[in-house]
Amino acid sequence: MSSDAFSDHRRLLFTIAYEILGSVADAEDVVQEAWLRWNDADRSAVRDERAYLARIATRLSLNRLRTLARRREDYVGPWLPEPLITRGDVADDVVLAENVSTAMMLVLETLQPIERAVFVLREVFGFEHREIADAVERTPEAVRQIAHRARGHVEARRPRTTVDAQEAARVVERFRIAAETGDLQGLVDVLAPDVVFLSDGGGNVTAARRPIIGADNVIRFIAGLLEQNPGSAVEAAEVNGTAGLRALVGDAVDGVISFSVDAGVIREMYYVRNPEKLARLRTHNLIGR
Repeated sequence: MSSDAFSDHRRLLFTIAYEILGSVADAEDVVQEAWLRWNDADRSAVRDERAYLARIATRLSLNRLRTLARRREDYVGPWLPEPLITRGDVADDVVLAENVSTAMMLVLETLQPIERAVFVLREVFGFEHREIADAVERTPEAVRQIAHRARGHVEARRPRTTVDAQEAARVVERFRIAAETGDLQGLVDVLAPDVVFLSDGGGNVTAARRPIIGADNVIRFIAGLLEQNPGSAVEAAEVNGTAGLRALVGDAVDGVISFSVDAGVIREMYYVRNPEKLARLRTHNLIGR
């Protein structure tokens, strides 16, 4: 048995926890707790290290999710997942990049906790039904039914995109240039007429408490933000496995923007400004399978 099994699978554990919880801080806590349990485990009885560690991370995540659900009931304005600044190796894994995208994370939020865990373990990481059954404490047949139900739910809501990662990056760059230069026509050209803008301030900073719908309304809101912060700038960043932006005021990160791009235009924008969700903002090497 590998003496470094935990390190070998650390990225897997973080990704499982993050996809179930939508929180970097809580996912990191799950990984730390999993490490403690791994250290205390009788490893002589462990036949499959990957499945064993995934089971620990899943159970810890489900326990923590119950606490997070109560917190989100009182959340001010739209709740968005805590953003991850990722690197090109995530974007290169098409399945992984899609499933950690902000758009997909919001779809996963609509699943019941057990459905979410089963979907992540089965569709993203390819665990067998019997392995998932051990993790969620259900029978393999029950897991099969849950997986079928969750897959149908996700397919009905899955973001539809017809552009590849490079094209999405070009669209986001057009948006960045137009926003920085105040090119209103450039913004009109790159936004879908019915674009939806969600901003998460958590009640701590200025943010729209309801979705903003329509290109004209979104442009007015963006113009207002730029006017409030005359020294602001936006720079390219890979956010949750796809092209995104960091909004800067001076040297400080004021927010992170991710996008859903389809047919050459931006369909949805997700702007996280809540300082609590930016506190751990850094390049993450922890996403992986």
